[in-house]
Amino acid sequence: MTYLLLILGLALLLLGANYLVDSSVALAQKAKISNFVIGLTIVGMGTSSPELFVSISSALHGAGDVALGNVIGSNICNILLILGLTAAIFPFDIERTTYRRDIPFAIAATLIVIVFASDTLLFDGKNILSRTDAVVLLIVFALYMGYVVMKDRKSGEADEEECTSSLAGKNPILLIPIALLSLAALLFGGQMFLDSAQSLAKQWGMSDAVIAITIVAIGTSLPELITSVVAAIKHNPQLALGNAIGSNIFNLLFILGITGTIKPFEIQGINIIDYAVMTLAIILTFVVVFTFGKKRFDRIEGIIFLAIYIIYTIYLLQRI
Repeated sequence: MTYLLLILGLALLLLGANYLVDSSVALAQKAKISNFVIGLTIVGMGTSSPELFVSISSALHGAGDVALGNVIGSNICNILLILGLTAAIFPFDIERTTYRRDIPFAIAATLIVIVFASDTLLFDGKNILSRTDAVVLLIVFALYMGYVVMKDRKSGEADEEECTSSLAGKNPILLIPIALLSLAALLFGGQMFLDSAQSLAKQWGMSDAVIAITIVAIGTSLPELITSVVAAIKHNPQLALGNAIGSNIFNLLFILGITGTIKPFEIQGINIIDYAVMTLAIILTFVVVFTFGKKRFDRIEGIIFLAIYIIYTIYLLQRI
């Protein structure tokens, strides 16, 4: 039965990702909004819902390390695993606005969170994400998202790459329910897959710590992973890039902002290596603009990202 639920969960993930990509692209074309911005907003936020629920629940139960660790692990996975795999499958160009505005902002958001979460480096006492810190994160998030959508609508520029969608030309009245149902299938399928995988891992004798670092970390990022891979296969890489960058910004500013506003939390078990890898990942996303094929995420760069993710995972397993 567990194997059947595992397969069913994966099927829902693939089906949901397929129609979420198609409906999102079709909506972007209707609204004259770029696929990158659709990935940054609707898809990026939607696929980050598992991280939102996990972080809020963790903070409410006094597990601040889990709340922040969930965000850090997801962000590392989004960039090194998801973007790395996407580029390895289908190398893609990086648009001017993305590397001039969105990636630098994601780097800034990463550094802001690290400063807010590292009180002991600047002051005496404990590392606490306070309610004031959280409100600042939410304000920064709201200002950024408003600016992005406004500038994208004002420019009216088309995506640099031709995008495909089986739902192109359909009425938005039909597209919006399809997008919402697809997102629901992604989230429900991801939870079903995650629960089944955890059950099997315990049957195989894996410890809870190993399960958390491997299966749970990847499990909460499954919606982003499947959506990005499907987007790459459908030749919509800007949606995949927007999904990864959008999810990271959403995780850092909105999820931690909401979580800390509801209940400020203490941070103890996150170390400098975790912060460093998260920062390195997003900085490398900016660096690839200038290496190998300029303004392009090449296959070799995707493979390098995947190699770094594997090395970090091995380090985590040895840290248990």
